[in-house]
Parts: sequence; structure tokens; C-alpha cells
Amino acid sequence: CRAYSLVDSSQVSTFLISILLIVYGSFRSLNMDFENQDKEKDNSSTTGSFNGNSTNNSIQTIDSTQALFLPIGASVSLLVMFFFFDSVQVVFTICTAVLATIAFAFLLLPMCQYLTRPCSPQNKISFGCCGRFTAAELLSFSLSVMLVLIWVLTGHWLLMDALAMGLCVAMIAFVRLPSLKVSCLLLSGLLIYDVFWVFFSAYIFNSNVMVKVATQPADNPLDVLSRKLHLGPNVGRDVPRLSLPGKLVFPSSTGSHFSMLGIGDIVMPGLLLCFVLRYDNYKKQANSDSCGAPGPGNISGRMQKVSYFHCTLIGYFVGLLTATVASRIHRAAQPALLYLVPFTLLPLLTMAYLKGDLRRMWSEPFHSKSSSSRFLEV
Repeated sequence: CRAYSLVDSSQVSTFLISILLIVYGSFRSLNMDFENQDKEKDNSSTTGSFNGNSTNNSIQTIDSTQALFLPIGASVSLLVMFFFFDSVQVVFTICTAVLATIAFAFLLLPMCQYLTRPCSPQNKISFGCCGRFTAAELLSFSLSVMLVLIWVLTGHWLLMDALAMGLCVAMIAFVRLPSLKVSCLLLSGLLIYDVFWVFFSAYIFNSNVMVKVATQPADNPLDVLSRKLHLGPNVGRDVPRLSLPGKLVFPSSTGSHFSMLGIGDIVMPGLLLCFVLRYDNYKKQANSDSCGAPGPGNISGRMQKVSYFHCTLIGYFVGLLTATVASRIHRAAQPALLYLVPFTLLPLLTMAYLKGDLRRMWSEPFHSKSSSSRFLEV
């Protein structure tokens, strides 16, 4: 009851939205793998050859070196935003708006494909050097541009949340963790990064660097443009300053405060959940190919039926709930990864050890020669 009293409607909204984004992004990622496999099979049928290791060029796989240096790069970016925010805020706002436009168009694409399927063919329309696009892609991009323009004019938190949701889904869908080893390196490094910049940065920089950068609004590009072009005192002055879509915010029922969760606290555990979802489907297909071979004799059938995805998703929810309760008890910002990483990684490692999958999951399970073409087909 005490834990329930420490969670209000804004936290509940954050829980539900973050979990839905992770689940949706993971399944979008899996569907992209299915589509790539279908394309590879079509190519193999026409060329007479098949390369099981070919991947989509738009998908970025994080290796061990990138996992180690990503927290360092994030720290450098954080310091640049902390010390030189006034100088780079306009450029950063424009870049963020462009990325959010593309990401939100990706989020809207399935809905637009459903809407345009009955009334238009799926043939691509050529735009010269810009490329070829279907009607659904053009519609989703147009709606995304419209939403970004309204956000720039109004600065409403709900539109910012929509753009942040698109960024979360796109990052989960297009970035891959190849193994449990890389997952542990990445999440452990980001845990240290999160704890340091939230708890210890104030002792060095006399300010909580993470909180200040996350909550500092940026000048509206329309206001800056009107001042640069001397368009008059009333042009561009009514537009608000923009809180950048690097976080999800939800107002409390009383409107006295906002609940905030950074998209990194959604995307990074989401990449782990995407990895285990792919592994669950990979193992299911491998077991069906081997005529349903049973698991290790010391593991009960009930344990074998529990998927890694569900186990890790429950751990994410418990970790997020613990982080929220801790922030309300201490009345201060908490590094969410301090709670999310242990509650997701430790149950996953324990279950993988008990099921006998830890060795395979640790070392790039999808790249083995004997199973390069064993994927779930839809």
C-alpha cells in the first residue's frame, strides 16, 4: 500500500507507455528481420545463391568496442550540452526535430500502410535523387512533418511525447545487440554513466549535470530566425521555448509536477528485450527443427516454457516501479538504470544458466554456421 501511495497517475502513464514502446519496438524489429529474410530468399531464388550472413544496411549492430565507448561518448555530449548549451541549442534543436520527424514517420508507417492499402497500389513513386517511396511512406512522412511543425509552434508536452515515442521505437527497431556479452558491457557501462552524472556530478560541477541538461528548454528556432532576419518585434515572439523530445513527460493529476523518464531508460533496456525476443524465436525454430528435443534434465517443463522476453519484461517493470518509489521517497531525481539494469540482467542471466543457454547467448547465438538460416518464418 505504501508503494501504491507513492505512485500517481503520471507514473502509471509512464509505466504503461514505456512498456508498450518496448514491446512494440521489439516486434517491429522482429518483423524487419522477417522481411529481410524473405528478401534474401527471393534473391537466392533468382541468383541461385544464398548468403545467410547478409543483413539490412539500415540496421546497426553494436559490437563490444562500441558498447565500451558509448558511455564515454554520451558523457562528452552531456558536457558539451552543459557548458555550451547557449551556443549549440539551435543546431541541436533542428537536428533533433529532423530525427524526430523521420522516427515518427516510421512509427506511423504501419497505420498508413493499412489506410492506403485498399485505395492505392504499393508501387513506389520516384522523386529523382531523393529516392522512391510508396504512398504510405509519403503519407506518414507528411503527417510527421505536420506534427513537428505544430510542436514547434506550440511546444505542447503531448506532441513532444509523441516525437519521443517515435525516437524510442525507431532506435529499438534499427539497433541490434548481437550477444549477451555485448548487452552486459553496454548496460553496465551506462549504469555507471547514469549513476555518476546523477549522484556525483554536483560535487565536481556544482550542479546536477544530468538533470540540468534534461530539463533545460531551448530557444525556438522561429524566434531565433526572426531576430537574425530583423523581421520585427512581434514576429516570432509568441512562440514558446521548446523542451526537446529526449524524454517522456506526463503531468500529475493535480498538475503540480511532471513525471519524467529519459528515452535512454526505455531504449537501452529495450535493446536487451529485443535481443531476447529474437533469441526466443530463434530457439523455438531450432527446437522445432530438431523435432522438439527436450531441455536439460534438471529443469522442469514449466521453467522451459517461460520465455526470456517475459522474464526480462517483468524485470523491467519491477525495476521501473522501484526507481519511481525511490524517487518519491528521496524526493530527488534517481538514475533509472541503477534499478533497471539489475532487475533485467540478473533474472535473464539466472534463467539462461538454469536452462543451459548461457554459453550460446553469451557469444553471438545468431551467427553460428550451423544455424545461419534457421529463423522463424511468417
